[in-house]
Amino acid sequence: MHPVSTGGREQGRRCELGEEPGGPADVLATFSRAVEAVVAEISPAVVSLVTRKRTSRRMRGPEVGLGSGLVVAPDGYILTNRHVIAGASSVEVRFVDDRTSTATVVGADPATDIAAVRIDAAGLPYAVLGGSNTLRTGQFVMAIGNPLGFDSTVSTGVVSSHGRVLRSQDGRIVENIIQHTAPLNPGSSGGPLVTTRGHVVGINTAIIVSAQGIGFAIPADTASWVLSQLMAHGRVKRGCLGIVGGSRPLNERFRRMMGLSVTRAIEVMSVARNGPAAQAGLQEGDLIVGIGGRPAESVDDLHRFLTTWPLGTPVTVTFLRRGERMAVEVAPAEAKTG
Repeated sequence: MHPVSTGGREQGRRCELGEEPGGPADVLATFSRAVEAVVAEISPAVVSLVTRKRTSRRMRGPEVGLGSGLVVAPDGYILTNRHVIAGASSVEVRFVDDRTSTATVVGADPATDIAAVRIDAAGLPYAVLGGSNTLRTGQFVMAIGNPLGFDSTVSTGVVSSHGRVLRSQDGRIVENIIQHTAPLNPGSSGGPLVTTRGHVVGINTAIIVSAQGIGFAIPADTASWVLSQLMAHGRVKRGCLGIVGGSRPLNERFRRMMGLSVTRAIEVMSVARNGPAAQAGLQEGDLIVGIGGRPAESVDDLHRFLTTWPLGTPVTVTFLRRGERMAVEVAPAEAKTG
């Protein structure tokens, strides 16, 4: 007996209904198949994280938290959000096939809300990070996670914007945040944001509770860099100058007189004793207008630059003091993070 093809019959049925081949129904069917394929590929690498935190003796037991994670290496490295594992006394990893394993914390980065844990395993299904720099506004994306303990929950949406800037818990800025409309729920944090081609382009990090349907993800390129730092050092090494500063506007006449392109400067409000800036001769009241040949108008500009500048390597800081333009070489030291 030969198999019977139903293609012609289905096409005839669509014609009877007035549907043109290649019309909306076919487009939706193609999209649905793409989503199904991506979920089947990525879901095995998406795990649940169950954390336990010690509490006061008045409590009956430890505080239990839920989050999601993504296996990014076959030997057990898992990415999640820093806030998911913060303060945890134990972290348990649960796979979609109900396997469980105890994880150790590799490191965490409060500035990006990215953390890594590891389990003792080999040959795990894993996902590859990358492609966040090619995202386009309006592009379809999927959020995969385990909200409220429901494994492999999938939601779809579009990229609303990319390149957003948010401020992290320690006051630093996180650049190039992806804003999307794929619904997120408690427990989705740490799960992947994926394109219909199966590219993991982000790690979902938070939602704004008061604004329905707005989700955010740390770009995969950022998460990958943070992971490499955590694996190498257990933390992310970032430089600091040892100053406290604030942005101050510059009037147009003064800018023209000094030949400045910036409209604001960073006023040095205090200098850490024996810090890099103090050793270089920077003083309270100095107005920083550039670093490393780039303009600087805010402390955030300094943070951006120092994130990738090698620690201990001198960099030129341009500043104004009593109406005179000056420059010094400052060797950034490692910033202390919480």
